Amino acid sequence: MNPRKRVLAVDDEPHMRRLLEITLRQAGYQALVAANGLEALEILKNQGADIVVSDLHMPAMDGIGLLTSMRELELDIPVIIVTAQGEIDTAVQAMKLGASDYILRPFDLETLEMAITRALSLTRLKEENHYLRAETAGDKTLLGNSAAIQQVSQTIKQIAGEKVTVLIAGETGTGKEVVAKAIHASSNRKQGLFVAVNCAAIPHEMLESELFGHEKGAFTGAIKDRIGKFELADEGTLFLDEITEMPISLQAKLLRALQENVIEKLGGNRPIAVDIRVIAATNRDPQQAIKDGLLREDLFYRLNVFRIDLPPLRNRVEDIPELCHHFLKKRGCQIDAEAIKALQAYAWPGNVRELENVIERASIVCVDKNIQYNDLPYDIQQPALAITLKTDSHSTETLSIPQATAALEKSMIIKALAKTDGNKSKAAKILEISERSLWYKLSHYAIH
Repeated sequence: MNPRKRVLAVDDEPHMRRLLEITLRQAGYQALVAANGLEALEILKNQGADIVVSDLHMPAMDGIGLLTSMRELELDIPVIIVTAQGEIDTAVQAMKLGASDYILRPFDLETLEMAITRALSLTRLKEENHYLRAETAGDKTLLGNSAAIQQVSQTIKQIAGEKVTVLIAGETGTGKEVVAKAIHASSNRKQGLFVAVNCAAIPHEMLESELFGHEKGAFTGAIKDRIGKFELADEGTLFLDEITEMPISLQAKLLRALQENVIEKLGGNRPIAVDIRVIAATNRDPQQAIKDGLLREDLFYRLNVFRIDLPPLRNRVEDIPELCHHFLKKRGCQIDAEAIKALQAYAWPGNVRELENVIERASIVCVDKNIQYNDLPYDIQQPALAITLKTDSHSTETLSIPQATAALEKSMIIKALAKTDGNKSKAAKILEISERSLWYKLSHYAIH
């Protein structure tokens, strides 16, 4: 039973409507009633319902007509048909038109409840499957053996079994969503959905509907009810990324939802109970965000029940080899030691995400699936070269940075041309320069 679910009972016999209404209320549902299909459609258009229980034979519009009209209006609501023993063929026809189930007269309370429970469970599965198809599962593995990452892993184990809200802070690309997924995967909520919302990627005027859902007619373009991410994450985990980008006015509604475990859809007036765990993340300093007016102080304290600070990649360069091998595993490539040293000498302003992009690019330009130093971008090669020249006290070779850069650039051009069999347009794309620039460099370096 679910007290927030509304069941619409449709029957032309007054005593049967009354019986269904009483039965549904006793079972804990909100009961709506209609005398025929036309009345039912008006209720569905104006008030909505979570499930419909309808008789087959009614004046004005029967059960088959109601199903047909609901399909035309794209009302994706489960319908249970009530039919007599000798009308099985008609019930089967109703199933073909979209009815989710049927029950035979006379029925008892237990039979009706079981049918409603099956229909609601099917609806939930459809919603989850739709969401899972639309979302990429992503990686839930926290990689690295550095002391900082081991501390984060230990923290995840400590809080995974608790319902406490968590605030993850760290620079862009440090893996905040990976940590959130690891918490979810280690918790007793792992059978529920992990639902991620990037507050910075959704226009402010749409974010409230995205989080809390909306009723039909709540605003222009709201042609039907929509379930929000809070309802979708019920019994699971809701991850709110870039929380400081959420409008202050919406933060107040979020705070109420966290405190009361209840939400209201946009345009709705009935409370909906939810059981979720909220994990929030930000790439800003939360205290500074409060001073700048980007984060409500009371919301911060509500989210900051448990805090995880993720270190930037430049502070845990010992994890770079493991990260590289992880990214290359699915590409079937290897990387040599000199290239690894160059990656460890780089500052990584984009953190792990930037490293993954660099590895992906290098795996495309490398030869024989083996990434070498010269396959790395110039801005990564140069810091490594500067360190090598500074520390190599036995070297007698005089080589300036411009000379080294020119040599590396020429080598990369030759390698790209070899990889594309001399196709200059494709080579320019690999090198991420214009074809005109490539022609100039071919002439400058006398490459034929």
